[in-house]
Amino acid sequence: MKAPLDLRHVASLALRDLIELAHHPDFDRVQDQINRIRGCTRPVQLVGSTETRDTATDTVVRSYSTADEPTGRLLTACGNRRSSRCPSCSRLYAADTYHLIRAGLSGGKSVPETVRTHPRLFVTLTAPSFGPVHNRRTTDAGKNLPCRCGTRHAADDPALGTPLSPTTYDYTGAVLWNAHAGALWARFTTYLRRELAAHLDMTQKALNAALRVSFAKVAEYQRRGLVHFHAVIRLDGPEGSNEPPPRWATADALTQAIKAARKRAVLTVASDAIGEREFGWGRQLRVDEIAALGDGELTDQKVAAYVAKYATKSAEDSGTVDRSLRCPHCAGRGYQRGPDGFRDLCGQCEGTGQSEPIADLPVHSHVRQMIRTAWNLGHLPEFAELKLWKWAHMLGFRGHFSSKSRRYSTTLSALRDIRRTWRTEQARATDDRPELDEETTLVVSHWQYLASGYSPGEELLAAQVRHDIAQSERLKTEGNPWL
Repeated sequence: MKAPLDLRHVASLALRDLIELAHHPDFDRVQDQINRIRGCTRPVQLVGSTETRDTATDTVVRSYSTADEPTGRLLTACGNRRSSRCPSCSRLYAADTYHLIRAGLSGGKSVPETVRTHPRLFVTLTAPSFGPVHNRRTTDAGKNLPCRCGTRHAADDPALGTPLSPTTYDYTGAVLWNAHAGALWARFTTYLRRELAAHLDMTQKALNAALRVSFAKVAEYQRRGLVHFHAVIRLDGPEGSNEPPPRWATADALTQAIKAARKRAVLTVASDAIGEREFGWGRQLRVDEIAALGDGELTDQKVAAYVAKYATKSAEDSGTVDRSLRCPHCAGRGYQRGPDGFRDLCGQCEGTGQSEPIADLPVHSHVRQMIRTAWNLGHLPEFAELKLWKWAHMLGFRGHFSSKSRRYSTTLSALRDIRRTWRTEQARATDDRPELDEETTLVVSHWQYLASGYSPGEELLAAQVRHDIAQSERLKTEGNPWL
C-alpha cells in the first residue's frame, strides 16, 4: 500500500492540490475534463448520472456516473460570451458568430453560394454628440493632429473620449440614448424598407412581394461610452437567400435608402424629469459595398472576422466594469420586506441597493458619472420599465449585442447542434461498443448543480490550457488587423 503524501512543507494551497491531483491514478481524466472545456474560466460543476436502456429487454446498455470521476463531479463550460469573463468560451462564441456572418456572405450552413452575388453592404451607424470630447485626429499620412484642447493625444491616452467640459456634458441624454439604441435600430430597419420602396417608386406591398431585406448586426462601445452598430445588410429575393433579388434592386438603391432611413429614424422620449427629447443617429455614417468575388478591400472573410471580434466585447472596453452593481440581497431596491410586512433597509448594502459603492469603482470620472446617471434615472418612476439601475454598469445599453433577421443565415443554436452532433460521432468512432438503435433505447438522466469554478490545483491546469490556446490564436492571427 502506497504511503500518503506528506505535503506539510508545501506552502501553496494550489500547488499542494495540484500535487495530490498529479498522484491520482486517473490524473489523465482530470486533465481531459479541463482540456475539453478549453480551460473555461468558471466552469459549472455537475453531479449526477445517465443511463441508456434497451426498452425491448429493459436492460442497461450504457451508463455514466460522476461517482466514477476522480473528482466526483463533471465540469461543463460556462458559455459566457464576454472575453473579459471567459476568454475560452468567448472564443467559441466568436467562432460561431464568424461562421454565422460569413455564411450569409459566402454561403454554407444551408445558405447557397450564390448569395455572394446579392447586393451586400457593410454599414456603421453611430451615436450623436452629447458634448465635445477629447479625440485623436490624424492626417492621411498618419500625422497626429492637436485635439480641440490643444494636446496631441497618444493612442492610449485615458482622456480620449472624455468630455472637454464635464459640467456641460449631457450625461442624461447619453445614457438614455444607449437605453433606446436597440429600439432605434428597430425603427431604422422599418424606415429602411419604406425608403427603399420610395426610392424604387413602388409600394411597400409590391416591394415585399419582390424582395427581402436581410441583415446581421453587432454593437460596439466607443471610448466615450456610447454604442454604435456595425451591420451587414443584404438584398434577397422574396423567399430569402436562396433566390436573387430583381436586377433593379441594386447596391446603390440600398445605399440611398440607408442614408434616408438614418435621418428619418427618430425616437421621442418624454418625462417630467427631462421634458421631451428626440434621439436619432449621429451624422457619421459609413456605407461600404462588400466585394462579390473576394478580391476587393472589404471581403467576406474580413467583414465576418470584424463582426465576430466585437461580438465578444462589451461595455468594459469603454472603461466600465463587467459586472452588475445591483446588491444581490435586495436586487438593487435598497430594502427588504421584513416579517411584519414593512420595508427594512437592506443590511448588506445599507439601503443604497449597490453591491459596491459607485464612488469606489476603479473607473474614469467620466464613466463613473455615466454609471451614476444611469442608476439615478433608473429609479425614476417614468423610466422604471427601462431598468437602468440593472444596466448601469452597461452605461444604460440594454439591447442585444448581436442580432440578425430570420432569413439572413443559420442560427447560433443550429451551429451548436452541429458541433454537438460532431462530438457525438467522434465519441462513437472511438467506442468499441455496438451501435444503438435510437428507436428502441431510452436515456434516463439525473443531474444536479454543485458549484462553479475549479479547485486550486485545477485552476493551475486550466491557466496553462488557456495560455496554450491564446498563444496558438496569437500566432494564427498575427499580422491580420481584421482578426
